Amino acid sequence: MIGSVYSFLFYGLSLTVIFAVIIFYYYSKKRKDAVEEAKYKMLDDDDD
Repeated sequence: MIGSVYSFLFYGLSLTVIFAVIIFYYYSKKRKDAVEEAKYKMLDDDDD
């Protein structure tokens, strides 16, 4: 019985940590700069 409580606690904490890592990666400054660069590159006028 005690083991199942710890396993559920471990599972919940693992999911929380994984979710936090995904959020921090998604909103990181480095990634934002790469996304913005692609957006502005697409809008550049290439008519030469």
